[in-house]
Amino acid sequence: MERVALAFSGGLDTTVCVGLLEEEYGYDEVIGVTVDVGQPDEEFDEAEETAGALDVDQYVVDAREEFATLCLDSLKANATYQGYPLGTALARPVIANAILETATEHDCDAVAHGCTGKGNDQLRFEAVWRDSDLDVIAPVRELELTREWEMEYAEERGLPVESGNEGDWSIDTNLWSRSVEGAKLEDTGYVPPEDIYEWTDAPGEAGEADLVEIEFEDGEPVAVDTVGEPSTSPRPPAGNGEGLGPVELIEYLNELAGAYGVGRTDMMEDRMLGLKVRENYEHPAATVLLNAHEALEGLVLTQEERDFKAQVDQQWSNKAYQGLVDAPLVGALEGFIDRTQSRVTGTVTVKLEGGSARPVGRESEYAAYSEDAASFNTETVEGQNITQKDATGVAKYHGFQGRLANTVIDANDKRTLATDGSGAGENGEE
Repeated sequence: MERVALAFSGGLDTTVCVGLLEEEYGYDEVIGVTVDVGQPDEEFDEAEETAGALDVDQYVVDAREEFATLCLDSLKANATYQGYPLGTALARPVIANAILETATEHDCDAVAHGCTGKGNDQLRFEAVWRDSDLDVIAPVRELELTREWEMEYAEERGLPVESGNEGDWSIDTNLWSRSVEGAKLEDTGYVPPEDIYEWTDAPGEAGEADLVEIEFEDGEPVAVDTVGEPSTSPRPPAGNGEGLGPVELIEYLNELAGAYGVGRTDMMEDRMLGLKVRENYEHPAATVLLNAHEALEGLVLTQEERDFKAQVDQQWSNKAYQGLVDAPLVGALEGFIDRTQSRVTGTVTVKLEGGSARPVGRESEYAAYSEDAASFNTETVEGQNITQKDATGVAKYHGFQGRLANTVIDANDKRTLATDGSGAGENGEE
C-alpha cells in the first residue's frame, strides 16, 4: 500500500490535494498532518471537519513551544525581511520537520504540500523534506492549478472549505504573525478595508498610551510588565506578563499591543522566485520585542559591533526567509550573534500608542554609556582624564584627508582648463 503524508490545514489547497493525490498520483492512502504553531481554534475545527468529510486520518502535532522559542531566538538577530518580522518563514521549517517525523512514524512513502509554484513555502518545505528518502509531491504546482479551479473542484464535491475570509483572502496565522494576501489585494492601488485585520485595532482608537517594561537576559525576553495605572485600553486578563513561557509571553503582547494598532505592515514583498507580491501583515508582539531588543543593543554594544552586526543580522534574516535556518552559514553567524548577546541584558520601557511601539527608556549593567561623559554640564570625564578642550585636536583632523583631496582636485581641474583651451584667452574665444 502506497501512503503519503499531506501537510493538511483543512483550507482550500490542501483539501483539494487529498483527492488529487488519490486520483492523479495513485496513492492508496492519504494521511493529513496538521501542525499547531499558534493558529486560531476555528482552523483546527475546520481541519477536523474537512478530514472527516474526506475520510482522512488526521494527526495534530503541537509545535507551539518549539516555534515560540525559535521566534524569541530570532530577536537576537533582529530578524526582519524588507522591514517586517519573519513569521511564516520561521514557521515553515518547524512544520516541515513535524510532518516528516509523522510520515516516518507511519511508514509513508511520500510527503506532499498544497503550495503553488509562485510562492516561497514550496521551497521552505522541500528544503527540509529533500534531505530524506521520501518522495516529494506538490499537486497544485505540478498540475498548474488556479484558485478558481480549486474552488470549482471543491464545490462540485461539496467539500466544506473556504479560501479565507468568506473566500476573499488567503490568510496564514501563527503565534508571531498573521498574513493576508490575494483577491483585491493583488491590485497594488487597492486600499484594504479595516475588516481584514483581526489582531490589531485601528491605530488611535485605544485612548491613552500604555507603558510596558520588557526584561531581557542574554538577548531573550524573560519578563513583561505594564507600568503605572491602567490606561483606557483593555489589558489582557493576566494583568502582567511576569513569569510567562515563550508561548504565553507572545500571546500576551499580541493582545496588549494589538489594542493600540501596533504591528501593521502593507508592503510589496520580493519573493525568492523574483516575483513582487502585495502582502499585509499583523505582528504586534514581534514589533514590540524587536523594537525593545534593538534599543537595548543600542545601549550595550559599541558602534563597531552595531555596524558589523547589522550585516550579520541581514544575512541571518535572509537565510531564515528562505527557510534555511539549519544552513552552515547560519550556525557561523550565530557564533558572532551569541557573543554579542551575552551583554544584551537589562530592561526596556516601550510606549504603546497610535500604532507605534516606541522605546522610551532602557537600563543595563552592561551599558557602554557614561552619563558623566555625555552630559553638557560636566567639564571632565571622571576617571578618564579627558576634558572638552581635548576635542580640539580631533576637530582639526576631522575631515582633513577630504579637504586635502579637494585641494588637489581643484588644482588639477584648473590645470586641465588651461591646457585644453576652455578657459579665457585666445584659444578660448569664439
